[in-house]
Amino acid sequence: MNIEKIKEHIDDVLTETNFTNLGEKKVGKVRDVYIAKDHITLISTDRHSSFDRNIAYVPFKGEVLNQISLFWFDQTRDIIQNHVLSSPDPSVLVVKKCKSLPVEAVVRGYITGITSTSLWTYYKDGKRNFGNFTLPDGMKKNQKLDEPVFTPSTKFEEHDRTLSSDEIVAENLLSREMITEVEKVAKALFKRGQEIALKHGLILVDTKYEFGLDGDGKLMLIDEIHTPDSSRYWMAGSYEECFRKGEEPEYFDKEFLRLWFKDHCDPYKDEALPKAPPELVAELSRRYIKIYEIITGKTFNHDFSQSAMERITNNLSKK
Repeated sequence: MNIEKIKEHIDDVLTETNFTNLGEKKVGKVRDVYIAKDHITLISTDRHSSFDRNIAYVPFKGEVLNQISLFWFDQTRDIIQNHVLSSPDPSVLVVKKCKSLPVEAVVRGYITGITSTSLWTYYKDGKRNFGNFTLPDGMKKNQKLDEPVFTPSTKFEEHDRTLSSDEIVAENLLSREMITEVEKVAKALFKRGQEIALKHGLILVDTKYEFGLDGDGKLMLIDEIHTPDSSRYWMAGSYEECFRKGEEPEYFDKEFLRLWFKDHCDPYKDEALPKAPPELVAELSRRYIKIYEIITGKTFNHDFSQSAMERITNNLSKK
């Protein structure tokens, strides 16, 4: 879909839903969650969250993220069961209820990042022993690791903490057997993700997975998988040259919208934020669509004959 077509539909966004027949409603950053007796309905909206608040509505974003997750759930179901029961609409997943684990499974294939908790930040500050693994001296930013590494972090805390497996066991977050299984499965998912992404010209750099336990206590993959919101992707064709020159890899960048807000307000403190420029929102939508098409190998086709809300309502009524 070209940028002009997106601009035509810049206001055709799904901001929220208010169904009364799907169960108890909870609102996440992107998804509206409806909890029924024996299942959960996840509706992906077009909300774009940053700075712990909504900063824009991006056309087609929810639909794109939902479809990317569905692609990856299907590609990895031989590795681990997932929570998907059905997808009655391009923006909707109906999933199994399960008990969410209090740990996010983060897997990294490269040493990179600029945040305070990134692998590269720790490394350049002198850290070499990360509990689950030790890195050698002399590494450079954006260098490929010999093997992907597992850096789990806490969930449900105000500020998530990166912990080693030993620390997770010591804090009674998970048993030794469970964190070992989580690491094994997460690395297998990441390997599959890297293999498929590379066939489509992308490098899956790092990602996070969420797991839960089903009614029988069996591990299950939940939430989302390998979306551009939970994963970092680089363009494979130019990576080696960029790395050799000491340049940043070509990457799927959504940071530009975040930077615009930082330049025009204090997004953490200001009560009201300025409206995001339509041209930047359209560009972000275009990038989401592009990465969907690269990953899946499919053309993104949106139903323009009705609004997203009308389409979802009609499709859910057929369940």
